Amino acid sequence: MQILLAIVIVPSFVFVGVSGYKSMGDSANTLAKVDGKPVTQQEYENALRRQLDQYRQRFGAQFDQKMFDTPEFKQSVLDNLIAQRAVTAEVVRGHLTVSDAALQKAILESIQDIPGMITPEGKIDIERYRATLANANGLTPEGYEQSVRRDMAVQQLVSGIQGTAFAPRAVAKLVSDFTEQEREVQEMVLPVSDFLPNVKVTEDMVKAYYDKHGKQYEIPEQARIEYVVLDAKAIESQVAVTDDEVAAYYKANQARYTAPEERRASHILVAVNKDAKAADKAAAKAKAEAILADVKKAPADFAKIAKEKSEDPGSAAQGGDLGVIEKGTLVPSVEQSIFALKQGEVSNLVESEFGYHIITVTSLKSATVKPLDEVKTAIADDLKKQKAAKKYSEVVETFTNTVYEQADSLKPAADKLGLKIETAAGVTRTPAPAAAAAPYNNAKFLTALFSDDAIKNKRNTEAIEVAPSTMISGRIVEFKPASKKPLADVAAEIRQRVTVEEALKAAKAAGEAKLAALKKADDTAGFAPAKTISRVKADGINPIAARAVLKADASKLPAFVGVEVPGMGYGVYRIGKVHQPAAPDEARRKSDQEQIGQILAQQDMLNYVEVLKQKAKVKIVHPVADVKSEEPQ
Repeated sequence: MQILLAIVIVPSFVFVGVSGYKSMGDSANTLAKVDGKPVTQQEYENALRRQLDQYRQRFGAQFDQKMFDTPEFKQSVLDNLIAQRAVTAEVVRGHLTVSDAALQKAILESIQDIPGMITPEGKIDIERYRATLANANGLTPEGYEQSVRRDMAVQQLVSGIQGTAFAPRAVAKLVSDFTEQEREVQEMVLPVSDFLPNVKVTEDMVKAYYDKHGKQYEIPEQARIEYVVLDAKAIESQVAVTDDEVAAYYKANQARYTAPEERRASHILVAVNKDAKAADKAAAKAKAEAILADVKKAPADFAKIAKEKSEDPGSAAQGGDLGVIEKGTLVPSVEQSIFALKQGEVSNLVESEFGYHIITVTSLKSATVKPLDEVKTAIADDLKKQKAAKKYSEVVETFTNTVYEQADSLKPAADKLGLKIETAAGVTRTPAPAAAAAPYNNAKFLTALFSDDAIKNKRNTEAIEVAPSTMISGRIVEFKPASKKPLADVAAEIRQRVTVEEALKAAKAAGEAKLAALKKADDTAGFAPAKTISRVKADGINPIAARAVLKADASKLPAFVGVEVPGMGYGVYRIGKVHQPAAPDEARRKSDQEQIGQILAQQDMLNYVEVLKQKAKVKIVHPVADVKSEEPQ
């Protein structure tokens, strides 16, 4: 029941739990095998990095990587990777595929909001598309499209399993009844403020708290650092593009800047099956010729005649309009006729497998070439990026060797490559939420920066890739070890904390005594007026207290509950009545049933994945706990 009431939001393709066994003799780089294929250490680290990046984007400044630095989280990443591999293997075995048209539509939808990605003619700007994929993911268009096609095929399988789940009405009703159950409760609060005047805090109590909670008053180690960043942006400022290069590129890629001819056409169809008898075909042809004669007499009435006489259900109501025609989208005979006509010209009868067509071109825009002046800035930017990317790959080795070979300073590398030495203060061993976007705020780089050698000798770190096409090296200029605030500086704060804690203890003791007395003899004296609360609505009562009241055993009334509310005091609650609402919330009940169905669908998928993992003969070669993994970027 508690699981059903949780209604947790779980991604539709997240799987946990690996059933397998350890295997010896495989590569040290292989963590697991799925369907005979290895899941490598690098693949795991890439998946871990992507998962952390997603959480970093979701939580922003509140992101704390230490929350995810647990064996359970790391194992879940490997589990998900294995599950995805098992499902993908089943997709391959089942020959599930995605058509080129569906793939193209999905990619267009995914990139249509990216500025400059779609040309005014509605086409993908291939060069920008290619550059964006390379910069963001290090992918080629072919690799990206293969990934999207695979994910779409997997989704077909997932939808087929999850789409069959449903929530039984009896279960949904039970959950909704439980959720909407109402309890009349009276509250007696013993506030901590009533007990504060009687608390006496000694110096020994302050010292004992300081010694016990010393970590609260630690000042973490920190450093003032220098660092240099080698990325495409830094290199881009060092490259130039001439007008001649722009003109040459424009000339060599004229088709890219040419808007193709655009034709809009309409037709009138007299339908006849291609396997029809000769007499039926002759009758249809005669009918079409009669319509053609009418059109020839009044070409301006083409749309009107199409509405009245065309037998194409998809276009007749629109006056025969077929829209803008792209080559390869219509049957050959019709398409050839459209591209042979002039604007306003009416064709003779055109036969196809659907019958006889009368066609006209309603609008025609000739192909046009954008002038060089209109596109030269975009060309120059693209050429500059291409040059920068090429130069970047050429200077990476120089950067890496220089910071290593001349490790006492970053200046040689900065001077040689035209880079700027940046500084940062208050840098700690773990990434800081406040510096999320800074290139130095990277777990892998910080691990190298705070290594024993780098701290002691203030040497450069090795060149570390912190993002695609982004390398960084740094050194500690000044290091401050971890320290503890003196007791004198925090004594007042501790005294206040201890005072509140002692007052809470006194409030709890008084409350528990009152609770024991009430259980022996019911007494409403001192309680506030009754309030009605439920799991849907618990206004006017502290959330911690409300959970305790709604969870309490109410089989015998009145029932009593005592609740310690941190920082506030102690509450005693008297439950007098338990009942269902007079008018059930039908909208909520429908929502409950849908949510339960979603949970069951997810559970069905989890069970199915377990079967697929057995089918794929999953083997755990090296559990994550046994692997010395590099810190994720």
